[in-house]
Amino acid sequence: MSRDEATDLQEAVGDALTQRREFFRTAGVHREDGTYEVTRRGADSAGNSKVFESFEALRRMFDRLPVEFTADDVGRTGITGSRRHMLVRHFAEHPAFDCDITRRNPLTAEKTNEAQAREKTMTGDESEVASAD
Repeated sequence: MSRDEATDLQEAVGDALTQRREFFRTAGVHREDGTYEVTRRGADSAGNSKVFESFEALRRMFDRLPVEFTADDVGRTGITGSRRHMLVRHFAEHPAFDCDITRRNPLTAEKTNEAQAREKTMTGDESEVASAD
């Protein structure tokens, strides 16, 4: 087997052992070693990806972000450059993260569940009526 054939086979086996999920602008890869990689969809350089120890590590990062967050907030976790924007978009695109893009400039996302809970707390829950029955 030639070196090129061996490389192709290795890539095919690796692809079979990973789970890749593509979204509009980003993609997430659960890799065979347990890590989770966020990539810019269609890009192939290391500058367009960020690898986390696990999907749970990415979840913990999301949980630590404020209700409304920007790429600067993501940057405070140590992630630099355009990867910050890529992660904001990935959080908004991936169904496991409850947030939506609310502004494009500056790129801003808001956590939807926490936002709903915050709004409910501020207005009070006036829909419940105590029953004497």
